[in-house]
Amino acid sequence: MNLPVMTADMADEEIEEIVSKATSAASFLKAISHEGRLMILCHLVSGEKSVTELEDLLSARQAAVSQQLSRLRLEGLVVPRREGKAIYYRLADDKPRKMLECVYELFCKDT
Repeated sequence: MNLPVMTADMADEEIEEIVSKATSAASFLKAISHEGRLMILCHLVSGEKSVTELEDLLSARQAAVSQQLSRLRLEGLVVPRREGKAIYYRLADDKPRKMLECVYELFCKDT
């Protein structure tokens, strides 16, 4: 993977594209910067979970879990599904999984 290198002779369009991607990356990183949100994503890697299941897994109150899920939903990282009174969440795409793999490599894996 090659990281972009900004140079003085870059076209304005190239710089704007890098800035746009940096803005998206910063928004994504802010969304996962909360321990609760990060743990929710960790649990959702193994598959869809109900809000109640997430409450139990996180040992957290429903209001706190719902607040964090709302932020993750707003950022497009999770997708809800209603079944009767229960609401289930799953990862929206592969981006959170890839990020969690990187976090695991950096902070959890013995090297």
